[in-house]
Amino acid sequence: MKSLVVRAVTRSPYWPVLTHPLLRRVLPGIGVSALGGGMSSIAVSWLAMELAPADHRAAWVAAAVAAYTLPGAVGAFLLGGLLNGRSGAQLAGWDALLRAGALALIPLVHALGSLSIPLYVVLLGLSSVLSAWGKAGRYTMLSELLDKKDHLAGNSVVNVMLELSTVVGPLLAAIVIARGGPEYVLALVALSFAVLAATYRFAIPRDSDRGGVRAGASRSEGFRAIARDPGLLGLLALSFGFFLFFGPSSVAIPLYVVEDLEASAATLAGFYTAFGIGAVVGALLTGYLRDLPLMPTTICIVLGFGLALAPLGLGLPVVVSWISFGVCGLFWGPFPSTTTALFQGSAPAAALPQVLAARGAVTGVAVPLGAMAGAPLVLAVGAQATLLASAACLTALGVAALLFRVAPRRSGKRSPEEADRDMRT
Repeated sequence: MKSLVVRAVTRSPYWPVLTHPLLRRVLPGIGVSALGGGMSSIAVSWLAMELAPADHRAAWVAAAVAAYTLPGAVGAFLLGGLLNGRSGAQLAGWDALLRAGALALIPLVHALGSLSIPLYVVLLGLSSVLSAWGKAGRYTMLSELLDKKDHLAGNSVVNVMLELSTVVGPLLAAIVIARGGPEYVLALVALSFAVLAATYRFAIPRDSDRGGVRAGASRSEGFRAIARDPGLLGLLALSFGFFLFFGPSSVAIPLYVVEDLEASAATLAGFYTAFGIGAVVGALLTGYLRDLPLMPTTICIVLGFGLALAPLGLGLPVVVSWISFGVCGLFWGPFPSTTTALFQGSAPAAALPQVLAARGAVTGVAVPLGAMAGAPLVLAVGAQATLLASAACLTALGVAALLFRVAPRRSGKRSPEEADRDMRT
């Protein structure tokens, strides 16, 4: 029995990742910072509510949330030239260091009694300037250290930790807020990023990148590389549409719980907990998808997510809606890993950090755009109808992507290079 367990573990797609001599040193730091990121999801908006004037609270909360994400899209484009020639670990480490420093200033200034809501938003924005590069650096590092066949499993290990943090992090943040305040949570978040920065600096030697993956020659190289490759361009469009069409749901779900169901915060927590559990399970299963063609699999994930979201817009019992949202999480779990693996496998090696940063910039804009579209939509048709519309758009996106992929195969012969690429993706 013991030998069977050992054999199953060693044959797992995650074994080469977890036993890699360098990754096993850096993964704990990524896990710590992931937990900090999960805690920040509550603390950022909670401290904004405490600092903002009561009659302008909603606007300042929205500004704080946007400041924690949107500047990364600007940094992805403007800082390409400055960050040219840096390894994945360096890019990720600089992002972690900037986040640690900027976020640490928030509790410090708050303790001095000088933290205003405008200054708070500015510090949040400063902390996120390198966020797209940090994500790009993390997955570039995996490309640098792992064989190509292990990219999907490596992405999945990281995403499992990120998804787990969405389940545990908010609970820990709520405990710290109850006993101290949201500024203490942000102090812990800053500490978690400091740990990550130190991990990248000391756990990954500078000569461990195999010399093959470097940033492009110009700040717009990533966008140009994507534009030149129809496959990458289509994948980016699919990712943008996915985040854009889900955005209204992120606004509609809380309002659906409060206004339509007239339920408590516990009911809302049930939705997010179900999604988080499903996402963790989905991320754990991702490594076993390595033998499937990744592009059709990714399209089916989008299609399945849309179908699973539909019951939330049909007024079904809460338990059914919880289960359906959990299934959404199950589909979501593999999505970051499969899309990243496709970029890792298709982008030019010399431009991979730029390409991944460009992808992060585009998808980072899609999320707030979708959320902003959700507010007037809820006002016009109601939360439940907005959820149904979001599900319909996601389903239509998946169907359109499948039809678009099938159409070229029916239109004529493909070149040997195209046939070989289809076999891989």
